[in-house]
Amino acid sequence: MNIIIQKFGGTSVATQQRREMVADKIIDAISKGYSPVVVVSAIGRKGDPYATDTLLSLINNSESHVSKREMDLLMSCGEIISAVVIGETLEKRKLKVKVLTGGQAGIITNNDYSDADIIKVETKKILDLIKDGIIPVVAGFQGVTEGGDITTIGRGGSDVTGSVLGEALKADFIEIYTDVDGIMTADPRIVSEAKVIDKISYDEVFQFADQGAKVIHPRAIEYAMRGNVPLIIKNTMTNAPGTIITAAKNTSNRIVTGITHMSNRIQISVTINKMGSNDLFIKLAENGLSIDLINVFPRYKVFTVDGADGKKAEKILQELNIDYSIINNCCKVAVIGNGMRGIPGVMAKILMVLEQNHIEVLQTADSHTTIWCLVNEEDTGKAINVLHRAFGM
Repeated sequence: MNIIIQKFGGTSVATQQRREMVADKIIDAISKGYSPVVVVSAIGRKGDPYATDTLLSLINNSESHVSKREMDLLMSCGEIISAVVIGETLEKRKLKVKVLTGGQAGIITNNDYSDADIIKVETKKILDLIKDGIIPVVAGFQGVTEGGDITTIGRGGSDVTGSVLGEALKADFIEIYTDVDGIMTADPRIVSEAKVIDKISYDEVFQFADQGAKVIHPRAIEYAMRGNVPLIIKNTMTNAPGTIITAAKNTSNRIVTGITHMSNRIQISVTINKMGSNDLFIKLAENGLSIDLINVFPRYKVFTVDGADGKKAEKILQELNIDYSIINNCCKVAVIGNGMRGIPGVMAKILMVLEQNHIEVLQTADSHTTIWCLVNEEDTGKAINVLHRAFGM
């Protein structure tokens, strides 16, 4: 069996016209000899009747007294409705369909409601359907505990559903359909010259997703990478070839694959005197604060936190009686590419380009495949554009 996974996002199933396009993509896959397993997100986005955020608004989510277990029951409804609607669209095209909840599709999770971990995938039901020539249409974003309770697996979890099924079913590839033609070299709203990347590695796209680019859920990449199943990001509304994500490293001559960014960062510099060097970081962790861009020196440390955590971080610093300074309104720009591995001078070029364009660099960090620069928020667009041009993207 040549199994493929076709996952369709909320915008892809939002209207009848787009649902017909979804059906076209599925029928095209069948015509090429594939057996598709379809995964769907809830219809539309906030404000649309059956979107997840709309369902949550029914119980005033911010002040709700509903338990997380019952909350998951509510949140799972959007994807189930979407699956039935897509199933009906396919049946009108004379296709045999079976709609499945995540649990019915064999996705077994722990009982960490609203952000459950997938324990295993039982594939027998889906494989039996495929053998009988029936298309499974699976509600994404959800599973079931071994005790039978419905769970959800975190926002953006329909991508995860697609990937974990792709791994478990040993699919030929996984198609993630959305409303863009693929992964771009930069945010096209910031860089008008941004282009679709034709091929990219798991490592690189994981960095894209982890550093703020909303292309695919990081956990979805992990499952695909673990099963070595290629992912393809495609547009439901066009016939663009999309972006192929595989284990293959950079086979072109490019040094940088793309640039992404995370806004609303706060840089904190602290002077450490009598405290143990790890006491502050332990205290921040105990209070649920995530930190990054960490530079540690014997007498002082520099790191960043999300802007929403700024006041909480300051309170901890004051309680520990630590001297500190803060720079608000920062942005972390990430330059990503497997091609920079082992290539000297990439950091120097980045710093030179930013300096020549009068962009102050507040902090840097690097790995083998990513270089991060912290800049003032007001310089974000300029920084990304000049770097995009400098590396010929």
